[in-house]
Amino acid sequence: MAKKEEQDTRFSKFGTVSFTSITKTNDFIDYLEEGKVMGTRCKNCGKTFFPPRVDCYNCLCSDIEWFEISGRGRLLSYTKLMFAPVGFEDDLPYMLGLADFGDFKVFGRVSKEIPEEEIKVAMEVVPRVVKLPEGRITYELTKA
Repeated sequence: MAKKEEQDTRFSKFGTVSFTSITKTNDFIDYLEEGKVMGTRCKNCGKTFFPPRVDCYNCLCSDIEWFEISGRGRLLSYTKLMFAPVGFEDDLPYMLGLADFGDFKVFGRVSKEIPEEEIKVAMEVVPRVVKLPEGRITYELTKA
């Protein structure tokens, strides 16, 4: 029973503030703790997903496999947040970006280690796991 309770609350570790403790993709957090940013792929039709999904909207299959997001992506777009949703106010300002990795795109924070003036559309980025205070964990996009 303790193992099930632990599994059911894994997702509560994700990000600065998590409003969801139970999800079908709880394994995503286990992979982050191993230093891996992962997506999912439908074994039936090959459709890839990030954020991970366990139910394919393309063919309605639930037979998925996990794959590590590796290599370099290209930043398609980014924005600077000056206002934030509840729970994220202390993080302001921060940048969000969308990167193209070929068959899928990754949306996430852009590393604060990259000076704002160096962030450009088409720059190469890679995903990186980030440990946060209080045992929380997330990922970000950083310079390749």
